[in-house]
Amino acid sequence: MTSRYGITIPFDGVSLSEHRAWYARLVDLGYTDVWSAEVDGTDGFTPLTLAAAWEPRLNLGLAVAPVFTRGPGLLAMTIAALSEVAGARLTVGLGASSQPVVERWNGIAYDRPFSRTRDVLRFVNRALDGEKIDEVFTTFAVHGFKLSRPVTQRPRILLGALRPAMLHLAGAEADGAILNWLAVEDVATCRAEVGMDKDIAARLFVVPTPDAELARTVGRRMISSYLTVNAYAEFHRWLGRGEALTPMWDAWAAGDRKLANAAIPDEVVDALIIHGSFDACRDHVQRYVDAGVSVPTIAIVPVGVALEDAIVGLAPR
Repeated sequence: MTSRYGITIPFDGVSLSEHRAWYARLVDLGYTDVWSAEVDGTDGFTPLTLAAAWEPRLNLGLAVAPVFTRGPGLLAMTIAALSEVAGARLTVGLGASSQPVVERWNGIAYDRPFSRTRDVLRFVNRALDGEKIDEVFTTFAVHGFKLSRPVTQRPRILLGALRPAMLHLAGAEADGAILNWLAVEDVATCRAEVGMDKDIAARLFVVPTPDAELARTVGRRMISSYLTVNAYAEFHRWLGRGEALTPMWDAWAAGDRKLANAAIPDEVVDALIIHGSFDACRDHVQRYVDAGVSVPTIAIVPVGVALEDAIVGLAPR
């Protein structure tokens, strides 16, 4: 098994205050990393701050902090503050997020996402290096900003990336890329764009049940919810799934959610959703590692199994 093996936090149905015992148990089970997200649950930083303080043996990652929803200075300060607690254990992913998250839920124009991501990455890197910044970037201007609490242990900065331009940027100006919603065979395609010497972290969705039809039913709902968002749709067109997914996209656009789910081929579900017995799921995760994923992070969908049983059952062997 890979030397890095992460899990997505916080766990559904478990309060943040109850995670303290879980963080220690995860290490004892063999998990090396906990990675948070920032969509519509907790913010991305709070669960990691608690983990950093409560369990010094864990590596910490955020996939991803949207570059639109915090000002550049506040984002740099937040990363710097967490790095005081976590030090070199911390990896922060920056990313454009998506139009629903940025525009519909936060009331911020989703304008020039690539340029915004590039500008925020450059600003954050320079701010964490202690530079005083007075510059007009393409998508914002910063005048006279300098962190008053120097960063002594630099966190790694990755980019959430889905297509060549962002993957190239991740390889050229960040420490690597964070991938999402990809199959094992897609890793090499993305790795070629990022570069062989950079980290690739990937969130992998796991439905740990031997009932393949149940797993595919759940997986279809997840796929239609995500891959109908434009950024993910274009990602999978680029990866070569345009023909396979066009019936889903057409049905979704027509407002027929049931038909959209039914139109997703089994082979697409089986490629994008890890399912089966615990052993089969671990073997599938290992195939991602063998293909070039540096930090696999499982996101458990506990259907037909208790969350605790899934966490224990999916732990590395």
